[in-house]
Formats: sequence, C-alpha cells, structure tokens
Amino acid sequence: MSTDINASTESAAPSGSLHRALDWRGAFWVAAGVPPLVLFSIGGIAGVAGQAAYVVWMLSMCMGFLQSFTYAEMAGMFGNKSGGASIYGATAWLRYSKIIAPLSVWCNWFAWSPVLSLGCAIAAGYVLNALFAIPAADSQLVLDWIAANGAQFTAESQPVVDYLAANAGTSPADAISAVSTAAAVEALTPAIRHWEAFALTIPGLGTLHFNSTFVIGAVLMLIIFAIQHRGIASTASAQKVLAVIVLVPLFLVGIVPIITGSINYMNVTDIVPPSVAYGGDRGSWDVGGWTLFLGAMYIAAWSTYGFETAVCYTAEMRDPARDTFKAIFFSGLLCMVFFFVIPFSFQGVFGAAGMLEPGIVDGTGIAAALGSMVSASNIVTQIFVILMIMALFLAIMTAMAGSSRTLYQGSRDGWLPRYLGHVNEHGAPTNAMWTDLGFNLFLLALASDAGGYFYVLAISNVGYLTFNFLNLNAGWIHRIDSGHIRRPWKAPTFLIGLNTVLAFVNALFLGAGAKVWGYSGALWSGVIFAALILPVFWYRHYVQDGGHFPPEALEDLGLKGGELGERKAGILPYLALALGATIVIWANWFFVLPG
Repeated sequence: MSTDINASTESAAPSGSLHRALDWRGAFWVAAGVPPLVLFSIGGIAGVAGQAAYVVWMLSMCMGFLQSFTYAEMAGMFGNKSGGASIYGATAWLRYSKIIAPLSVWCNWFAWSPVLSLGCAIAAGYVLNALFAIPAADSQLVLDWIAANGAQFTAESQPVVDYLAANAGTSPADAISAVSTAAAVEALTPAIRHWEAFALTIPGLGTLHFNSTFVIGAVLMLIIFAIQHRGIASTASAQKVLAVIVLVPLFLVGIVPIITGSINYMNVTDIVPPSVAYGGDRGSWDVGGWTLFLGAMYIAAWSTYGFETAVCYTAEMRDPARDTFKAIFFSGLLCMVFFFVIPFSFQGVFGAAGMLEPGIVDGTGIAAALGSMVSASNIVTQIFVILMIMALFLAIMTAMAGSSRTLYQGSRDGWLPRYLGHVNEHGAPTNAMWTDLGFNLFLLALASDAGGYFYVLAISNVGYLTFNFLNLNAGWIHRIDSGHIRRPWKAPTFLIGLNTVLAFVNALFLGAGAKVWGYSGALWSGVIFAALILPVFWYRHYVQDGGHFPPEALEDLGLKGGELGERKAGILPYLALALGATIVIWANWFFVLPG
C-alpha cells in the first residue's frame, strides 16, 4: 500500500483520528527535549564510570546515531501509523510470535514514560530549593542561630558524646561545632522539606513517598498535560519556544570552557573506571572495571538513543515519505552535539570526583554547577535554575507526546486495551495521556526520595534495551519478509548489518549493567514488569478481538483480512532471540561489581 501523502495540502483528519499537522521541523522540535536528558544521569554515570564517563556518553551517542538509520527506514514504511520505532518494528515480529510484538511496544513505553516522573521529581527539587531552601552551614542565619542557642551543647551533651564516639580522634571543641551546626541547619530547614502525608512500602518494589516533592511534581505534570491536550501542533509550538530558550544557553555552557581554556585535561585523560562505584579512586580494566563501564553504557543508552522519538509522529506528518528521515536525522545531529560537548566540558571542569557531589548525582545541584562554568555571579546561577526547570519541562513534554502515541497506536493495532485508542477534538490521544499521567504519579511517589530515583531509571531501562534489541533485529526481518514494500528512504545494507550486531551489544549492556545501580534484582524486576503485558494482550486479542488483529494493523505491509504473511526469514528470528537471551544471562553471571 502506498503511503505517499500530498505535501501541499493538509487533508482533514477523520473524526477520532490523529491530525496531520506537522512537517519534519515540527517533529524535530517535539524531539528537542532529548538533549536535556544528559542532565538526568550525568552525575550517576560519573559515579560508575569515573574518568571514562565522557567517553561513555560519546560511544553511546555514536551507537544511538547509527541505530537510528534502521529506525528511519522502518518508519518510512508506515506512513499511516504513529507511536514510533517500536510500533514499526513490532509488525516484523508478528509473523513469528504474536507475543513479541506487544512486548516490544510495552517495553518501549515503560522505558520512555518514566521521564515524566523523574523529570518532575528533579523539577520539584528545584522549586523546593528556590522557595524553601535548606540553609548553608556557613550562612549568616546558621551562625546567628548558633550564637543564640549554641551554649546548650557541651562536651557532656549526649549528641556531642555520640558524635565523639562515631568520629574517633575528633576534639571536643570540633565535635561541639559540628553538632551545633547540624542542629542549626535542622532547626532552620523549612518544615515543608520534611513534610510527608504518608509512606507506603510495597514488598519487592520499594517505598512510595507522598511528600512535598510528590505534590509539586504532580502539579507540574498536570500543567504539561494541559498543554498537550490541544494537540500535536500546539505541543510543537510550545516545544520550539522552550527549545530555543534552553538549548542555546546549554550549548554555550558546554562550549565556553573549551574556548576559554577552563578544561583541566587531567580530568579527561587516563581513561579508567573507578575502583568502586562512587568511590572516586581510579581503578583498572579488570572484570569489575568493565562491569562498571558497561553499567554506565547501560544507563547512558536511556538518554542518547532517545531521539528516535522523532519518528513517533508519522501519522501526524503532512508528508511522512519526505519528513520522517529528516526528522530523525537532524534530531540525531542535534543530540550528537550536546551529548559530546556537555559531558566533556562538565567533566573537564569538575573532574570525576567533583561530579559526585550529591546535588549533581540527584540532579538538584546541576543548575548551580552549570552556572559556575560560565560565571561566579549568583544571578547567573539563578538564571540557570530557571533554565534547568524549563529544560526538564522540555524533556517531559517530549516524553509525554511520544509515549502516549505509542499507547494509542498499540491500541489501534490490537496489542493494548481498546480505550487507549481514543483521541479528542484536537487530535490528542487523551486516554493514553491520562494513562501516562496515572502511571507516572505512581512512579513519582516511588522516585520522591533519592534512593528510588535510580531504581526507577534502572528498571525502566530494562525495557528500553529490550525494545532496542528487538527493533534492530526487526530491520533485517522487514528486509527479508517485506522487501517488496516501498521505502521512501532506504538505509545502506551494511548499516542494517552493523546495527544487527549492535543489537547484541545492547543485550550485553542489559545483562551486565542493570546490577550496577545498587539494585541486584533490577534486571529481573524489569523482566517481570515487561511480562505484565502478556495477560493484557491475551485479553485484548483473544477475548475482545477473537484472535484477529484489526484490519488497519498490517495494511501498510499490503496485508489484509487478518493475514500475517509468509515467514520468509525461517528460523533466523528465533535464533536471534535465543542468542540475545543467552548473552543477557551470561553477562549477568560473568560481570561482577568490584569489591
């Protein structure tokens, strides 16, 4: 079936469908929220990769850029679908297993969707710091409190006695100073920083914290929902404004230290992982060191591969045959610049040890660090706080737009529940957006303390690398099974082959890397979460649809009447699955953390 659409006219969208309101520039702007994702985990990756951190970002970005050519080819084949690469690749697996297709879509969705909760958690931290700051230990407020109340602490006071017991060799005077300073900071910290309505522990998962971070993050999420409620054109317009405001200063922050000579090249040479995660000491390239490096590659992929979201909007493009490749190609070039420059400059200025500051690791201190790279002015720092919040909005907008369309198209193709296929009068998939919102309110509660943040990230990335493995293999499966289908843009064959190899490299990252982030069971938690789609798909496909897919599911491949087509690839897809699973299991066994 031909997917050509006249670029000179914008056809009226049928009632209940997405609106064709974008050209490649609009999709590019919607995807422009990907570069700020570098700020989500720049501290965490420095903690596990040490001096090798910026190399991790560069290698991961190169892999993401190469992989995008496979996704661009597949996207061009499906001019009538939205939802992104997972949707287009999933159709390749349908002939071989009905289960693999919805699994791929589900894994992509639960990898992308947490950007909402993680971004809102960081943004809420910035709001709290701006309005209800914890006083610095050397601030005048703290000094005044100590002057007024410090006499209550003597060498015989129980807190001082406890401090001396825990810190052998400390003098009583130093212990009194430390205890009184801590008491002053505690007394002057606004009560809202400690407020929590309640906490709920879920065995095997974590603790849900319904605190001030959760409340502020939920409000921010609703604001973003309201913007996207008016459709993709409105979203693209808002993204364009945000992107220009955010990305230009962010680029300058990355390039200024290089131009002014502020890079300390001792910080970016002697490329070795640390001796232990978050240890700061240089290690070696032994099994433990490689485990940390692969763990960093594992998490970096969640950010660097993310510009593939540019092809989520094919069904909303006026001319998908022309615009799809341009959207993902130029989005990839944009990300290449930022994922190369920002980590290099950041590490060059602060060093691997400096990037382990708690505020950089959890994201709430990154604005101050960015500001300090170009100026010592407090005003500049405050400007970067505002820019950081806007950058988070940019990333969250991208995530909600893409992930909701994945749910929408998954519903239309018969893989996910029917209610997700609804759109409003503006062509926005509102039921999918509400589902995204509800899921992320749950994740926001889980990520509302520092311990839960990287747990959510580690589990969601199990889904993302699973999706990438399946989709990169889908590229050659489509070449074999649907070679006759017109491709508006066709990737060089050697790239399809290279990206197939990279699929198994991603399997290596998955097996070795998930355990690095402090949660030994993260891989298996992610696998269990991925498996939750199976009963959902079974009910939709076999109970609601009687074992048949909707007519539109495979019409782009020229297949009608529910037929799935000939399995021309034979046993090769099954062999790919078996090899991928073997690599994951072996890597999880072989690679161990340094100890």
